[in-house]
Amino acid sequence: MKKFIINTIFSLFIFVSYCYAAEEMHEPLHPDWSFEGPLGKFERASLQRGYQVYTEVCAGCHSMDLLSYRNLIEEGGPEFSKEQAKAMAAMFETEGGPNEDGEMFMRPAILSDRFVSPWENEQQARAANGGAYPPDLSVIVKAREGGADYIYSLLIGYEDPPNDMSLDDGVYYNIYAKGNKIAMPQPLYEDGVEYTDGTVATPEQMAHDVTMFLTWAAEPKLEARKRIGFKVISYLIILSFLLYFTNRRIWKDAH
Repeated sequence: MKKFIINTIFSLFIFVSYCYAAEEMHEPLHPDWSFEGPLGKFERASLQRGYQVYTEVCAGCHSMDLLSYRNLIEEGGPEFSKEQAKAMAAMFETEGGPNEDGEMFMRPAILSDRFVSPWENEQQARAANGGAYPPDLSVIVKAREGGADYIYSLLIGYEDPPNDMSLDDGVYYNIYAKGNKIAMPQPLYEDGVEYTDGTVATPEQMAHDVTMFLTWAAEPKLEARKRIGFKVISYLIILSFLLYFTNRRIWKDAH
């Protein structure tokens, strides 16, 4: 009986602690995403701006190993021109070779190359980030509960911590992070990026654009999938009507 009471009290304590923690968590914001809905599409301008935010802000710490530079010119994505994508790839250096002497060398990236990682290995990444390992962003939108809403909210959720909260070095207060603590410093600031199309680079705008880009990266065939789905549904609807009237005609003649 005593053991049962202790277990009950302990379970109640865990439950209350969980509820308290849940109350501290903020529900992610829900911007008006253009890619939502059965006919939703990505905004080309937003995808292009999002790539700019990624390269100028995120790429210093985060890799995107599943993406190649040639993906930037594909239909349904940012749809940069081939010349633009080549120039963007050439801004980064990657290992090439071997040459005639059997040695590896550094060369500008080309369209067929994967996005160049800022780190040579995980150990180097952890050493440069206080032991934390910046996650690859290729499918981060699908890997995190809340998807695009969560990523967007997290990027603009930095605030000063409450007076009664102390944070360790390298830990930051974010109202959308688990436990309101995150190892990533605030990445987006007013005019932190100068958009090439003249759009005002507020933190909210940059968060929206880079989240749009990361959503496309996680599901680059989203628009094609929706087009196929629309065609299939349309075909099934037409087929249903034809079968319905054919069936009526057959039974009408039978009577």
